[in-house]
Amino acid sequence: MNYHVKDMGLAPLGSNRIAWANKEMPVLGLIRERFKKEKPLAGIKLSACLHVTAETANLVHTLKTGGADVVLCASNPLSTQDDVAASLVKDFQIPVFAIKGEDNKTYYEHIDAAIAHSPQIIIDDGADLVSAVHSNHPKVVKEAIGSMEETTTGLVRLRAMEKKGVLKFPVMAVNDANCKYLFDNRYGTGQSTMDGIIRATNMLMAGTTAVIAGYGWCGKGLAMRARGLGAKVVVVEVDPIRALEATMDGYWVMPMGEAAKIGDLFCTVTGDIHVIRKEHYQVMKDGAVVCNSGHFNVEVDIESLREMAKEVRQARPFVDQFVLKDGRSIYLLGEGRLINLASAEGHPACVMDMSFSVQALSTEYLKKNQGQLGNRVCNVPREIDEWVASLKLKSMGVSIDQLTREQEEYLVSWEAGTI
Repeated sequence: MNYHVKDMGLAPLGSNRIAWANKEMPVLGLIRERFKKEKPLAGIKLSACLHVTAETANLVHTLKTGGADVVLCASNPLSTQDDVAASLVKDFQIPVFAIKGEDNKTYYEHIDAAIAHSPQIIIDDGADLVSAVHSNHPKVVKEAIGSMEETTTGLVRLRAMEKKGVLKFPVMAVNDANCKYLFDNRYGTGQSTMDGIIRATNMLMAGTTAVIAGYGWCGKGLAMRARGLGAKVVVVEVDPIRALEATMDGYWVMPMGEAAKIGDLFCTVTGDIHVIRKEHYQVMKDGAVVCNSGHFNVEVDIESLREMAKEVRQARPFVDQFVLKDGRSIYLLGEGRLINLASAEGHPACVMDMSFSVQALSTEYLKKNQGQLGNRVCNVPREIDEWVASLKLKSMGVSIDQLTREQEEYLVSWEAGTI
């Protein structure tokens, strides 16, 4: 078996970590039990480009249990848990190509290794694998059944491909499933981002002015958690509806040019480029901390910050100090990459249980509907969302009401009006 991980000696630690996550993923466990009996993915070659974490390990184990021939590579150079990567190879016989801290060249070599598997189904996080396949591998494109995408950033890229007519197979928009974005994006990103910031810096959030760029579901979750820890939260937005929502949620809302003057901590979660840039660095406080929790490291203009600095040094792990020519220091966390995975462990397993359950069931749906979905970005069927939510509630010991026959009839009728 071909693979590329940091150290196979780390496998026992990874095995423990995977088992710990698994106990918090009961819905995915139920899917795995069914997949073991039914083998719905038998004969399918599958390549996944994902954050190599304990939660991801339980997903790829489920897919392999369902009959798929799985290869895994990293979707971010700093998000790999090296012990998990080793355990997947040793304990689950799944080829993994991922090393935490890998350089750009190695990152794309690992993506090439996943493509060399000639996948019929792709699972992507950021659309790097799908993009590479479309750019340079027409044979893989021709034989592909389709793909899944679990990030907002990736769907932006994929919808651009669809609009331009260059998307050559269907993609399931897993990120847009209710059981993904309402929980993973909001509660997962909110908690794990604050965890990453605190692990990297040991900052006290109480009394801090935290500037959050972007008020999508990830931004909402991050703002909620920052306020919960006592921070004074500023939201920066370009969408008037989201800005209005943030205002009515009780946050300060202002342009980045104004927020840059008062912020102690800055975090981007927009999916766009250069949200924090030179003119913002020029007015920031001495000691300002800047980080990103969007998928790519382009949200923070790192090159401009480097050009403005007379010295750059590592202040502590995952914290680079940029000493500017006027003597101020700005601290960049995790090289501008996903801080929740660079310096912490990513989303808790409990919330990834829902996301990866949707992912597994969408993979099965894609295979069952091969050739019927068209070359487009497709929504996850609502019945998958509802099934996952129902099982998650059951696993948490929560019961809900059911409609009576009278209520069901009323909801599909039109005759009843004002009495």
